[in-house]
Amino acid sequence: MAHEPFMQQALALARESIAIGGRPFAAVLVHQGRVIAQAVNQIHLTQDPTAHAELQAIRLASQVLGSPRLDGCEIYATGHPCPMCLAAMHLCGIERAWFAYSNEDAEPYGLSTAAVYTQMARPPQQQCLPLLQLKPAGEGDLYAAWQQVHQ
Repeated sequence: MAHEPFMQQALALARESIAIGGRPFAAVLVHQGRVIAQAVNQIHLTQDPTAHAELQAIRLASQVLGSPRLDGCEIYATGHPCPMCLAAMHLCGIERAWFAYSNEDAEPYGLSTAAVYTQMARPPQQQCLPLLQLKPAGEGDLYAAWQQVHQ
């Protein structure tokens, strides 16, 4: 499969996004050699900090395939995926991710996510965002309740 046309499509989408005031991020999601979803970063439109191009494309592709699993899919992103997007790719089973511009390329423009990667590489209790468990007494077992319903 030729990969460059898919990346060129993502880059064209990113340039269109820039032209209308958006950020330079786009993603094209491919299944069995066919584009099934494409998206651009929509944070500026939705005020949703999770509206990254990769996540938008994953959401659309899941609807197209009728499944939260995207096994066998590849994604082409204009920028190095952030940890959130990369985690989503792992969770949904994307087979391979391609990117055009690295975090190093993005750094001079304030678009790098390298600092977030640095935080995420630390054990959870050593990250700058406090992660604290709070399970009220007498709560019962939420996961056991789920298992009873889904057996």
